[in-house]
Amino acid sequence: MEQREQINARKQAILVVSFGTSYPGTLKLTIEAVENRIRQAFPEYQVRRAFTSRVVIKRLAERDGVQIDNEIEALERLANEGFQDVYIQPLHIVHGAEYEKIKKIVAHYDQAHEKTFDKIRLGRPLLSCMEHEEHPDDYEIAIKALASQLPEPAADSAVIFMGHGGVHPANAAYALLQLKFEDAGLDHVFVYTVEGFPPFSRIIGKLHQQRVKKVTLMPFLLVAGEHATNDMAGDDEDSAKSQLIAAGFDVEVYFHGLGENTAIQDIYIDHLRSAIADPLHGAGHEHNHRHHQGCCHGHGHAHGDNRHGHCQSHSHQDCGKAASS
Repeated sequence: MEQREQINARKQAILVVSFGTSYPGTLKLTIEAVENRIRQAFPEYQVRRAFTSRVVIKRLAERDGVQIDNEIEALERLANEGFQDVYIQPLHIVHGAEYEKIKKIVAHYDQAHEKTFDKIRLGRPLLSCMEHEEHPDDYEIAIKALASQLPEPAADSAVIFMGHGGVHPANAAYALLQLKFEDAGLDHVFVYTVEGFPPFSRIIGKLHQQRVKKVTLMPFLLVAGEHATNDMAGDDEDSAKSQLIAAGFDVEVYFHGLGENTAIQDIYIDHLRSAIADPLHGAGHEHNHRHHQGCCHGHGHAHGDNRHGHCQSHSHQDCGKAASS
């Protein structure tokens, strides 16, 4: 009983970190929706928000007078308020430049001579690990979560997901996702990225080969923000929608970010639950130097939970157009 009271007396926080968006509507439907689900799942924790995009943070402050912490400020605030245990759940799609910002600051706290937090652990993003031995496959789980938003398959129809991409090696996650769709028997589903590989230019030829007539465009992004509005569904001739129409396809747009999908929200909650439950994969005083077979490690202690097999990395550049991806 005394031990339980001591645990309950601890100041524990969950920091939900995303790239961010300057679109208030989609922020409420995606980022805020995930945060609320986390509050419901972990009522004993304080849940805080941070964005990694300085562009988004600046835009919201100047335009709306809304102040949002970046990942450094949010952790400093938790430290100043005396929180002892901090669990960080990123809402990024894959490991990359934005995710690495968080890993670096977690590693900084972990490697400091005087520990600020008793525990600080980092969960993994949406697409992180592939199946290995008894471990589940994040890609397969995500594909199953997308089932509710996919239209009924037809011989002359296809679905195209638009991801962000970038120059980071983690961009390979999108090509892997394409292979995983094919392995799942979803040959009518295609993936491209705004920046990097796979490019949109590869897809139109494949659609013609399959004699597709109708295409549904979907963002493979947490939020349906600037990239979805302009690069995917815009009226300019270089948008995906315009290029498909010009090529003779009937185009529909599913304008909802992944964060609106409750099954995707469940995945982030599961990743956070793993980070909280498994002390072997966090940072802080519970050091563990064992490298689990099949996992990538990068910054040694800053991984939260990496027990589920092979891991990826990702880039999400801090640029104006990426500000609402």
